[in-house]
Amino acid sequence: MSIRLYVGNLPKEFERQELEAVFSEFGDSASTKVITDRKTGKCRGFGFVTVKTEEEADQLIEKFNGSMFKETELKIERAQPRTKGKEDEMEPSASPAPAPTINRRAKGASSSNSGGGKSAAAGRKTVVVEDPESIQPDPRWAQELEKLKQLLQTANP
Repeated sequence: MSIRLYVGNLPKEFERQELEAVFSEFGDSASTKVITDRKTGKCRGFGFVTVKTEEEADQLIEKFNGSMFKETELKIERAQPRTKGKEDEMEPSASPAPAPTINRRAKGASSSNSGGGKSAAAGRKTVVVEDPESIQPDPRWAQELEKLKQLLQTANP
């Protein structure tokens, strides 16, 4: 069974062969993969090393974690298992973006901030809505919102 190790804090520009040379004492049992940007072709700052045994993985981490490579200190640890199909979804532990402030006012109405300073809602997106029925929930949370609506309807007949 092969063990995949995360190698972080890699410089933006270097040759893969240079990284392979660092781990060359493990021979052919250590294979490297550098993650690059699709547009620029430059390193995204991390890569992976795969070794054949747990012992090799432990030795590699012990020896190279914190070592210098091209003026940067490498961070090496066991890679987390990759979950296929989850790259585009938001992780549950990640905090969602702030909801936009909804300003319901009649068409043609205006407001101004004559104070010249920043308002309390600075940085928030303001949505002007003419018809309350035209408000659509964020598609990322639509299913959860629908479940909540059903729970409220059954709780309050």
